[in-house]
Amino acid sequence: MKTYRIGVIGLGQRIAHVLAAMKEVGWSLELAGQVDPAPVGAPILAAAGIAQGREFADPKALLADGPYDLIMIGSPNHLHLDHLKAAFAAGCPIFAEKPIVRTQAETFALARLLADVKTPPLYIGLVMRSMPIVREVIARVDAGELGTLVSMDATEHLPPEHGGYLARNWRRRQEWGGSFMLDKVCHDFDIFGRMARARPARVASFGGKTIFDSARTDVPRVYDNGEAAYALRDAGWMGANDAFHSDMDVTDHQVAIVEYDSGLRLAFHSNSHVSLQERRWYVAGTQGTLLADLVRNKLMIRPALNRAKPERIDYANRTDDNHNGADQAMATDLLSALEGRARFPVTPQESMEAGLTVMAIDQAMEQRVLLDCAPMWAEYDAAWAGRAAAAPALTS
Repeated sequence: MKTYRIGVIGLGQRIAHVLAAMKEVGWSLELAGQVDPAPVGAPILAAAGIAQGREFADPKALLADGPYDLIMIGSPNHLHLDHLKAAFAAGCPIFAEKPIVRTQAETFALARLLADVKTPPLYIGLVMRSMPIVREVIARVDAGELGTLVSMDATEHLPPEHGGYLARNWRRRQEWGGSFMLDKVCHDFDIFGRMARARPARVASFGGKTIFDSARTDVPRVYDNGEAAYALRDAGWMGANDAFHSDMDVTDHQVAIVEYDSGLRLAFHSNSHVSLQERRWYVAGTQGTLLADLVRNKLMIRPALNRAKPERIDYANRTDDNHNGADQAMATDLLSALEGRARFPVTPQESMEAGLTVMAIDQAMEQRVLLDCAPMWAEYDAAWAGRAAAAPALTS
């Protein structure tokens, strides 16, 4: 079996979990080197029995020690574009965590780069694409079991500990992470676009920072069993000590509505501090309805004019991180792609379009408008075609 020589740029908790999953599903790997001034993923690697490898001062030094069979990018989102450019120049296959980039300008720049330069294979860690339940949802929609998709209701609700982590982690700042929705639910909007087989035409959104707000004076700091709350995870690079008194400038709850070019209408509700965790997609079509519970890993589907009990599939395999085996499935998909046995489930283009969708939603929220997405897509397509767009992106 081939041993994969791997270099890591940004040894955070997420990339460490991915590496651990790779080893778990049978990869033979050597972490030859890594770049990170404070590698918070180190304890995860140690628990998985993976040596950290040589420490390099910067990506340039790491890449000069190549070639690598795979470069993995797990740095904060604002660094992704620069790290992708450096990795492209090295010519090695790349795995990059989502979101692929952080802003519209970075997306258009990346599109121009991918269109103009022969780049090495690029795989994006939209891990939900590898989940068995998500594969089944896409397969049922593609098979026409729901008919024409009409409307959809979706949620992403995080328990207090997860929301508190985001309020202390670097993702709390737009300059580093982009937005709450971009970092947390670009997964979902990737799948929604895939099911719709269309881009958003119009979006609107409302949101704010009401939960992790320093003005609140009534915040309990312990659970009812006496355990400390909101500080059970290492906040990592540029971490803040207190979820309620950090310099957080992203939302902690947000709702959005989206109308796709296909006619599918979507309502999305997210909240980062709930006692009843949920990640759920309710998809209604002309011929049937589907309900996917991504936390409990259960799927229910029934034709519209069927009075029998709905078909129910329980995928079990629930995990504390609610990825429910998706990390291991993605690790298997990545190895298959590198070995040329199968196509990776998601493309860089699909990742970029999911990101742009959420960026449009965030801009609609900030501008308090119903946003026409056509100018944004025109600029994006122009970037791929190597020409200037006829109009600025996202005019309302």
